[in-house]
Amino acid sequence: MEALVPWWGIIPFVIMLLSIALMPLIPATAHRWEDWRFQLGVALILGVPTAIWVAQLLNWGRVGHAVFEYVQFILLLFALFVVSGGLFLKGDIRAIPRNNTIALAIGAVIASFIGTTGAAMLLIRPLLNINQERDKKVHTVIFAILVVANNGGMLTPLGDPPLFMGFLRGVPFTWTFQLLPMWAFINIMLLAIYYALDTKAYAQEDIVAKVRDDVEIEPIRILGASSFFWFTMVIAAVALVPSADLHAIEEGHAAWTAYVPFREIVFLTAAAGSYLTGSKQVRFEYNQFSWGPIREVAVIFIGIFLTMIPALEYLGQVAHNLPLNTITFYVFSGSLSAFLDNAPTYATFFEMASVLGNDPSVLPGVARVVATGVPVYWLEAISVGSVSCGAITYIGNGPNFMVKAVAEERGVAMPSFGGYIGWTLRFLVPTLMAMVCLFFAEPVWAKALGAAITLFLLGESFITWRRYHGRGQYTPVIIDGDVDGDGHEF
Repeated sequence: MEALVPWWGIIPFVIMLLSIALMPLIPATAHRWEDWRFQLGVALILGVPTAIWVAQLLNWGRVGHAVFEYVQFILLLFALFVVSGGLFLKGDIRAIPRNNTIALAIGAVIASFIGTTGAAMLLIRPLLNINQERDKKVHTVIFAILVVANNGGMLTPLGDPPLFMGFLRGVPFTWTFQLLPMWAFINIMLLAIYYALDTKAYAQEDIVAKVRDDVEIEPIRILGASSFFWFTMVIAAVALVPSADLHAIEEGHAAWTAYVPFREIVFLTAAAGSYLTGSKQVRFEYNQFSWGPIREVAVIFIGIFLTMIPALEYLGQVAHNLPLNTITFYVFSGSLSAFLDNAPTYATFFEMASVLGNDPSVLPGVARVVATGVPVYWLEAISVGSVSCGAITYIGNGPNFMVKAVAEERGVAMPSFGGYIGWTLRFLVPTLMAMVCLFFAEPVWAKALGAAITLFLLGESFITWRRYHGRGQYTPVIIDGDVDGDGHEF
């Protein structure tokens, strides 16, 4: 009988989370946390002993799988990060609430087809350029994480890593299209809330910032269009190219192809091709490209992937004691996806649902997903929970930290780990509660509660919009070189 992971095996993971949350805030460690080498030291001090202990307690195969998943995860992010750095939407339209909301809506649509990482990296820099004259833009970056880097990627296995994990386990490629109602509800609600918040923020902007924003207008055009070829290569690799097959290797019947990580080789090829053949002006001058954001993600997530091995094992051990149904599948997969990386969390609950779903005595007569045995309602809950709740913290999904790092590199004072959770508890979590009540819950009272939460959020947003709509408007007038007649020349 295989050994069991004790409850205290999750302590290194908890310490890793607390380090990410608190070290940037503690005066004695705040400055040092800015150095990626210090972050790497913390990650390795916590991760390596944990991995060795798990290998001794269980087997080295568990550690090997976690390390390989980390490599796959980072190389995908790396490829999309490098390729997106060669593509630039040059121009500067007005940074008004309508334009910002449209940009986020476009990101929500394309995220399901080029991935949340690709969409986030493609749009965050142009979005920051559009809003460069404005002082109040933290909320715009936060909602880019909520919408583009997470909830937009719900419609295809290409959109978010958890859904790709399901595709690899037999879920049909087009099955995720049936998540469209939940995708539409969540993203429309977040965009409506954002539009109201940005209307308020725009009304409070300094008049000088608004004048600069109106004067410095340039039509949007695409530079570095060759990057679309490299984007296509990465996306095709995710969908069509196999990686190394660790299971076949462990079982001893692997062909030579099982040893070759073809997919990751394509990722590196696309990244190298983009970097070497793309315009250096686009990458380094317009995009202000640097390795800092991807390096920060790489060093932090190596600690997360290693320390969460025993956390996931312990979760699997206690799964049979959990009250599993449609609602709890969403709650468990979602709440853990907020702190554990959402791809392995999805895989864990998918396996639980598959084992239970293949028991004929469980939910007889309920429709199953072909080739998996998982009841449709359960898989919907696990899929939506893993994707949507990955936005609750910075570490729930890889693009979250990348967007944060890019924004900070451009001078945006992003909130701390806890500060960001404050934003999501205020706007995202109530939206997700309403969605669960309306789409997953069956009792009439639950649907009524979901409707009430929805009306409250929309009503609050409408009141904010009405209060600030039209405030702070002005008519630019040029008087002897003075753009608006207030004594400031540009």
